[in-house]
Amino acid sequence: MAPAPLTPESSGTSTPTGSTATSLTKAGIKHMLPNTNGTDAEDGLARLDASSMKITLTQQPRAVPAPDSAETKAQKTCTDHMITARWTAESGWEAPELKPYGAFSIMPTASVLHYATECFEGLKLYRGYDGKLRLFRIARNCARMRQSAARIALPDFEPQELEKMIIALAAQDGAKWLPKERKGGFLYVRPTFIATEEALGVQRPKEALLYVIIACFPDMTRSLATPAPPALDGGANGGQGEEKKKGTSGLKLLASSEDTIRAWPGGFGYAKVGANYGPSLVAQGEARARGFDQVLWLFGKESFVTEAGASNFFVVIRSKQTGKLELITAPLNERIILEGVTRASVIDLAKERLAAKWDGLEPVEVVERRFTMDELIEAHKDGRFVEAFAAGTAFFIAPVGLIHFRGGDIDIPMDGDSGAYARTIKQWLVDIMYGNASHEWGIVVDEKA
Repeated sequence: MAPAPLTPESSGTSTPTGSTATSLTKAGIKHMLPNTNGTDAEDGLARLDASSMKITLTQQPRAVPAPDSAETKAQKTCTDHMITARWTAESGWEAPELKPYGAFSIMPTASVLHYATECFEGLKLYRGYDGKLRLFRIARNCARMRQSAARIALPDFEPQELEKMIIALAAQDGAKWLPKERKGGFLYVRPTFIATEEALGVQRPKEALLYVIIACFPDMTRSLATPAPPALDGGANGGQGEEKKKGTSGLKLLASSEDTIRAWPGGFGYAKVGANYGPSLVAQGEARARGFDQVLWLFGKESFVTEAGASNFFVVIRSKQTGKLELITAPLNERIILEGVTRASVIDLAKERLAAKWDGLEPVEVVERRFTMDELIEAHKDGRFVEAFAAGTAFFIAPVGLIHFRGGDIDIPMDGDSGAYARTIKQWLVDIMYGNASHEWGIVVDEKA
């Protein structure tokens, strides 16, 4: 499968298109992405080549923890192996290595430790109900990682080679760590790219390390009425937060205030870089201390709605003008939100299947545009707010039951533990991911015995 194209970069409506800052960023990123061949004809550097991979299998295999064990919930246990690939400015890419999982060393002066020159991806390896291993739309993750790397001056690579590396690791460890008796289970795949250049100077790194690990991960898609894993439990699920709306199903979101901004036009909110996540942890911790599950990130004095935690955010609202239902989510053109793989999948399926009536569901029109909290409040008062949900790899499709904004609550309608549209779309995705439905998005992995 060829890498999926990503949305062209745009400065957004709030930043002048011809501004010096925007031109510098665009030109710099274009320089970091010279081609898609993997080899730069001008400098002759070696390209990333998964076919040259060296393989060293572990001599100390470890036990696989149970899915609901404390070890799994701690999110610290990885499979027996990992894949690494080193790059240097002098030679380009060295041959990737599949080797035993374990620590590696970097110098205290490494660029990643001082200048946040790091990006990553998150995807899952699924054990289908048909017994097969699958990855979901992996080409989109690999193409997005290339774009993220360019944003922080890490070297270019061919996304298909990263895809091959991920598949190789999944094939090696999948059979043992996600056995066939665990149908409907998954492991979490984390490709990561860091600058290991050991000079303290603020400059483009001359050395970098790309690696892939697979971790045991708890199921976060369970009903929110059940206790959260220890690593996630900050009070929202069974906590004592005073502001929490008791008895509400679905995620409880605390809208951010104007003094807390996650991303901005012309910034790097669209890139999956560590610098997007660390600064958000203070607000996230405060939200959980108050009894909420996540922060609903707003932008500007108009309170434009962007993302929910680290997930994309959707609402279903009946249009005041036309009376028709709309599935609305924030747009990509301002580069504020992440171009989520789950987001894209929700949009694609909704456009394909919900343009007309589906199994009793009223048709909806998919709309990618700016929308504000005032719009949501008005729709709620008018009875036009149908449902809301977050979409991402970790929480998957998570219905939202409440938004707290400036001292008031928006109680969002729920059909049991979910909205009808979220439930339907989630089932469509589950069927593809776990092999209940044959689809090009489900990439079968030929596992090793």
